[in-house]
Amino acid sequence: MEGQAISPPPATFGAPLSFPSLTIGDLTIPRAIIQGGMGVGISLSGLASAVAAAGGFGVISAAGIGMNEPDFGSNYVEANNRVLAREIRAAKEAAPGGAIGVNIMMAMANFAELVKTAIRENVDAIFSGAGLPLDLPGHLPEGARTKLVPIVSSARAAVILCKKWLSRFGRTPDAFVVEGPLAGGHLGFKAEQIDDPDFVLERLVTEVVAGVAPYTAPNGNAIPVIAAGGVYTGADIHRFIQLGAAGVQMGTRFVATHECDADDRFKQSYIDATEKDVVIIKSPVGMPGRALHNEFLDLAAEGEKTPARCPYRCIHTCDYTKAPYCITLALANAKKGRLRHGFAFAGQNAWRVDRIMSVADLFKELIEGYEAAEAASPA
Repeated sequence: MEGQAISPPPATFGAPLSFPSLTIGDLTIPRAIIQGGMGVGISLSGLASAVAAAGGFGVISAAGIGMNEPDFGSNYVEANNRVLAREIRAAKEAAPGGAIGVNIMMAMANFAELVKTAIRENVDAIFSGAGLPLDLPGHLPEGARTKLVPIVSSARAAVILCKKWLSRFGRTPDAFVVEGPLAGGHLGFKAEQIDDPDFVLERLVTEVVAGVAPYTAPNGNAIPVIAAGGVYTGADIHRFIQLGAAGVQMGTRFVATHECDADDRFKQSYIDATEKDVVIIKSPVGMPGRALHNEFLDLAAEGEKTPARCPYRCIHTCDYTKAPYCITLALANAKKGRLRHGFAFAGQNAWRVDRIMSVADLFKELIEGYEAAEAASPA
């Protein structure tokens, strides 16, 4: 897999006539779709390998990945490292030649250990948000082919990273993911910015593309910018490609697939959701987040879920003595379908999900939608 273009996998549907590929350094992804990393346990090797096999970029989320290990509470760092290595190997085995990445949040207390594990397992890329990964290149050994892709929410952040990495490490990011305020999970915006038209993804993408234009990627080419947050249809993908994005990242659509690693009850919560159920919450980690409203969140708001202790110390910005609940435990419960004891993070478009489909069928739908949008666009 190292340093090679990834050949398009065999598919049961026709080869796309126009759907773009995505090139990041010396890595070419046949379909310009990155599957967003979704913790805790939503995107593991099952989903990531299915996406990679379909020609996209499969991404394992490292957040709380060791949740099922017997020593998760007593040996948090080692339990997570152990399972991350295991999941990367399983994904590679299930999708030989496919692109497999890892999402590692900057805010995680065990960030450095997880980065080292991912690099040691030779993942194709590390995607990192929830803070500016200013030190990320310092973990990359000489000759390592793992691509470094920060997740940002503004052109200012992207430019800062380019400047800082150049001055400290003599290199720039291999690509950027720019995530808008319609994304699921933790958001890189203030609450008042989420519905502000100045922060719509279309605007952010054009600003980031312009902001990083003076810089080149480590391979000497333009730095690819990937649009994320609210991308739902093939027509959406076409729109962002026309705005200058090199590809898109999608999370919510991949939850509603057979291959997603979440419990079926988690997936069903998307199907059952109405538009009013998609809400903004204040996360214990100090950031706004987007989730599906349920009874657990009501009880938490009433102060009935306050954690008595914190066995994990997983997020730098979380003070369990003031937290309304333990977010790692809540998300782990949700992943297992125990939604009375947790809640589901979701993108703004989650209410549009009406069925579970295979990853292959989702790719087929997205490609057909893209081609229809391209055919309808002015020449």
